[in-house]
Amino acid sequence: MNSINHDKYPKRRSIRYEGYDYSSAGVYFITLVTHKWEHLFGKIENGVMKL
Repeated sequence: MNSINHDKYPKRRSIRYEGYDYSSAGVYFITLVTHKWEHLFGKIENGVMKL
């Protein structure tokens, strides 16, 4: 296993809501970005996602 020196990387602030239980059931919005923003998953036509 490679050893990483975390001290050389800047500290990042968390974008999670403080006190929120992320292990609870719910709906989550995720964003996927492809290499060079290629449209690999489909397209949106008239407000509907077409795979």
